[in-house]
Formats: sequence, structure tokens, C-alpha cells
Amino acid sequence: MSRILAGASLLLMMTAAAFAADAPAKVADSSAGKVWVDLKGMTLYTFDKDTKGEASSACTGDCISAWPPLVAADGAVATGDWTLLAVVDADGKTKQMWAYDGQPLYLFAQDKKPGDVTGDGMGGFHVAKGS
Repeated sequence: MSRILAGASLLLMMTAAAFAADAPAKVADSSAGKVWVDLKGMTLYTFDKDTKGEASSACTGDCISAWPPLVAADGAVATGDWTLLAVVDADGKTKQMWAYDGQPLYLFAQDKKPGDVTGDGMGGFHVAKGS
């Protein structure tokens, strides 16, 4: 029985580690506290005009040029708190973008290096707080 429980625990840990490796973002420390960042370490933001759980982004046109969406790779699959929604990207093509807990996530074009949080509070955008 203990071998079965040990095996089940190991499988659960491996599954959690595999999910963490596949997550489109991670939490990192910044001058604004713990925030979500993309896999390159660039800060992610939420937008006040987005409605949690909507099927598409409220950031369109010029907005999307300044605030690029966290675009999902082709074939990406939503899982857990990570969902996908439609966005018309700066190239005019409809793509899928990531949302965490129903909130779409964006980058800020003027952030130049990992850890920058220069877009916080600008035009209704705020750093996406991590825990």
C-alpha cells in the first residue's frame, strides 16, 4: 500500500511539474512586487476595459500596438486557470491570447528589459499581480 501511495505522490508531483513547465507565464519579483511575467521575464499587464471571462480582448487598433497580447502558440490548449480568447493582433490577424483567471494578459511595448514595469497605471493597464 505504501508503494502505491508513493507512486501516486510521485505521479502527482511529475504532473504538476510538467504543467508548470508548459504554463505560458510565471510569477517573478519586481519593483511592483510579485507579478506575472512571460517566459522571457517581461512583465504582463491587465486592462481595466477587459471584462473577466469575455471571449475577446477589449484592446484593439492602436491599443494592441502599444500593448501586445500574450499570444498563444498554435495548438495551445487552455488548462486550469489558463484560458484562451480571441484578439486581433497588430498584424490584423485574429489570434489566440492567454488569460489567467479570466483576465487577458498583455505586454507593454515600452518595457525594454525583464523586470521593467513602466506601463503600470498607464491608460487603464496595471501589472498582473502574482502570488
